[in-house]
Amino acid sequence: MSASSRIAPIHGAPIRIAMWSGPRNISTAMMRAFENRADTAVLDEPFYAAWLARSGADHPMRAAILAAQSTDPAEVARGLTGPIPGERAIFYQKHMAHHMIGDDDLAWMDACRNVFLIRSPEEVLASYGQRRERFTREELGFHRQAELFEREAQRLGAAPPVIDARDVLENPRGLLETLCLAVGISFDPAMLGWPAGRRATDGVWAPAWYEAVERSTAFGPPRPATHLEDLPEPARAIAEWGRPYYLGMARHRLRG
Repeated sequence: MSASSRIAPIHGAPIRIAMWSGPRNISTAMMRAFENRADTAVLDEPFYAAWLARSGADHPMRAAILAAQSTDPAEVARGLTGPIPGERAIFYQKHMAHHMIGDDDLAWMDACRNVFLIRSPEEVLASYGQRRERFTREELGFHRQAELFEREAQRLGAAPPVIDARDVLENPRGLLETLCLAVGISFDPAMLGWPAGRRATDGVWAPAWYEAVERSTAFGPPRPATHLEDLPEPARAIAEWGRPYYLGMARHRLRG
């Protein structure tokens, strides 16, 4: 598969950006950056309740999430391709790859510019393990993210845009400028900072997961890298399983 290429801009038509991530991967900070643009509406993990209902996963605030969102993935998908909130020019959608179950109809993705936000499995596991004592490798989503990446690459005939969380933290402006170019929008310096606090657009699960991003006002420097030997079992085994999926996408990542 060839390296990521620029997606041609669509003049006059709304632009829908689907950002595919996994948990503990600066995905909420990326959503903050795009929400700070005056031309962009954002949406936080719209398939979360649908995934909880079908998977039976016991996540924090499960009942509140199920009550707050539709549990019908087809209904959710229709909203993603419908009118953009506030009639904004850009609709930024934050998605968790593992929320898409194998038999889901993914045709709605074709209306979006799909971007893949990746992070080293060792660093994901180090962070996720601080939040949940027991979890399965499926809820980290490495394999599902790679499947969605391959689907989009086949559709485009080239690798879709990929950004690595560490690259973003090391060079926010450079990576965001490159990302904006890749998806056919202008870079806005407002993406480099945002007011602290919670947003009305945050998912109802924010109290369980978003303390750090609520204190933030910009992308912070990356933490020291986590290595495989730093992880306990079974997190180490999950990181080893996820690493080939990560590396397959990482070789296409954008450079600032």
